[in-house]
Amino acid sequence: MTAAAFEHLSVMPGEVLHWLQPRPDGIYLDGTIGGAGHSRLILEAAAGCRLIGLDRDPAALQKAAEVLAPFTDRVSLHHATFDQAGSVLQQLGIDFIDGMLLDLGVSSHQLDTPERGFSFRHDAPLDMRMNPQAGMTAAEVLNQADEAELLRIFFEYGEERFSRRIVRRIVARRSEAPITRTAELAQLVREAVPGGNRPGRIHPATRIFQALRIHVNQELEQVRNGVAAGIKLLKPGGRLVVISFHSLEDRIVKQLFRECAKGCICPPRLPVCQCHQVPLVKLLTRKAIRASADEIEKNGRSRSAILRAVERC
Repeated sequence: MTAAAFEHLSVMPGEVLHWLQPRPDGIYLDGTIGGAGHSRLILEAAAGCRLIGLDRDPAALQKAAEVLAPFTDRVSLHHATFDQAGSVLQQLGIDFIDGMLLDLGVSSHQLDTPERGFSFRHDAPLDMRMNPQAGMTAAEVLNQADEAELLRIFFEYGEERFSRRIVRRIVARRSEAPITRTAELAQLVREAVPGGNRPGRIHPATRIFQALRIHVNQELEQVRNGVAAGIKLLKPGGRLVVISFHSLEDRIVKQLFRECAKGCICPPRLPVCQCHQVPLVKLLTRKAIRASADEIEKNGRSRSAILRAVERC
């Protein structure tokens, strides 16, 4: 089956520009460039600004190069994860940037390309790697991880309450033959979950596929390391905008932003500050920003999007 066309609707485009506030003389980094929709908007909104785009998926970089062809003189694209932004900037001779955008999670293109193995809507090899050139596939994890590790993955990353039932079924099945296909795993989960064959409900394999994808791509570690590194790369007044798509990501982003916005942490009884801690950032969005009803109607993916932004002090 051929790969799907790289179609992608950028989530909350107006909100991204509002909180990022790109300037004509600025340097901006899109750490998850994907289909380059947000990057194109930034380049159009701030004529003269420079944009550095990163992605771990070679297909995304290829599409980004096509979309951003009119801005070639202001764009540089790099095959890297966003927690490697510091190294990329160092290679380019750039110390600090004016803004950074992270649009987290799996892209519509990755979900809609059957052979990438991200979705149970198509029967395909269980891969799920955002960078298909590196790391273990989902099938390798599923067939090689011990029972305790699989249980941790499903419970921690999928918050799946039937994790133990599902893991027992997986271990029994793989003892007969390796589990290698998306449809096979989806059916196995459906059989393991009480009421799994009941029509009209969310597919019971949804959380399991999410958990495997997060584990395979080390997504939460990426968020922790990438957001922390991104804050340090900002110039004073520079802004970091992050869009998350599930509670695990958003929890990490919210916690990191709040920690970096704290000042003195000395006990109240001390008359003079001894910790000398000063805020690294100012919270721009004290509450999560969500897509409008109009956008959700046009782009269902935006329903779960959560935007948060900070400004470097």
